[in-house]
Amino acid sequence: MQIEALQVFCDVARLKSFSKSAETHRVTQSTASQAVHQLEARLGVELIDRSHRPFRLTREGKAFYEGCREILERYHDLESKVRQIREEQQTTLRVASIYSAGLRHMREYIQRFGERYPATRVQLEFLHPDRVYQVVVEEEADLGIVSYPQARREITVVPWREEEMALALPPSHRLAGLKEARLSEIGDENFVHFDRGLVVRREIDRFLKAHGIEVNVVLEFDNIEAIKRAVEVGSGISILPLPTFERELAAGTMAIAHLGSLSFRRPLALIHRRGRRMPEGLQHFIEMLLAEKMASSPLLVAS
Repeated sequence: MQIEALQVFCDVARLKSFSKSAETHRVTQSTASQAVHQLEARLGVELIDRSHRPFRLTREGKAFYEGCREILERYHDLESKVRQIREEQQTTLRVASIYSAGLRHMREYIQRFGERYPATRVQLEFLHPDRVYQVVVEEEADLGIVSYPQARREITVVPWREEEMALALPPSHRLAGLKEARLSEIGDENFVHFDRGLVVRREIDRFLKAHGIEVNVVLEFDNIEAIKRAVEVGSGISILPLPTFERELAAGTMAIAHLGSLSFRRPLALIHRRGRRMPEGLQHFIEMLLAEKMASSPLLVAS
């Protein structure tokens, strides 16, 4: 039994006219009459006494009419609720980012976006890199922020920006006063590293090996915040994306030595599900992030 048929019957009963009900639903009078006949056949009773002019509802018809009104009212309320949920989803942009994006920096982006597009709320979650890809593929997130992007059939990769990789040092370290340091000077140093399963770990190891450098890995973490805390207390040095420890440099809790002519940069990218219709809010957010890439004073980003 279709909702449309119940609505036609209710309007026939309310308007006391098949033709007016048909006009309301933009169908022929014959179609409206057939819909009521089908309801009567299904129920095995007459709903309308057609022997009178104008026709009137039978006792069963009156009971069915009152019940249908309640059903239709509840159905329309449910329909409205479902649409509201959908609209809320459409106005919430879900972003999954690697940890090294930095909460402070991402909040600045989100605040700026909110000022431009107040109707769209950005929901941010920091995840392990593998998990970022997973939630984007499974459409649990609209946008992902990753470093060293991997080509995948289900993913569209949008290159974002590159970050300088530099030596992150305790303030008291012997290299802390140097503007640049030769890579050979960190051989056998205690080194605070990323976990082995992370792409950034493999890239740093590849860079060090290419220059014949071996370091003494004393600690490993899956996020940049933990690495920075270990460097701050003197557990070792590290190689990190420069924007990720600019706040510590300003506070004097960490020091930096650039790698000079050695070109070592971390690529960052935005990823979204291939083939999926892109919501307007997501387009605006991506456009804003790409525009920020060109800014003279970049804020920061991802891992």
